[in-house]
Amino acid sequence: MKLSYSAQREAKNIILSLKGDLIGDEAGPKLVEIISDAIQEKVENCIIDLKEVRYISSSGIGVLITMLTKMRNVGGEVYLASPSEHVKKLLVITKLNNIFTVFDSMEAARSAIK
Repeated sequence: MKLSYSAQREAKNIILSLKGDLIGDEAGPKLVEIISDAIQEKVENCIIDLKEVRYISSSGIGVLITMLTKMRNVGGEVYLASPSEHVKKLLVITKLNNIFTVFDSMEAARSAIK
């Protein structure tokens, strides 16, 4: 399933809602570009809503890490929210759950970064 996404700005945060499979194809560079633009606009945090993501490939993981690196380089942070059970397992297997702060819901993520 092709990845679709939407980005919305909330104060100093950007919320990325992803839907489909994150495999780092043509959507990957666009997501990284959204982060680069957001940094230019002084965005401090990015919350990635993974509720509708079914699958993440190794390239998709690379995209997430690139986004995290870009944000951390300017003192920002990327948070992951609402991962499915399958995506949660992947985060544990790849130890990304130690690199990213993962929230069970968007509400939890939003309240944590206020």
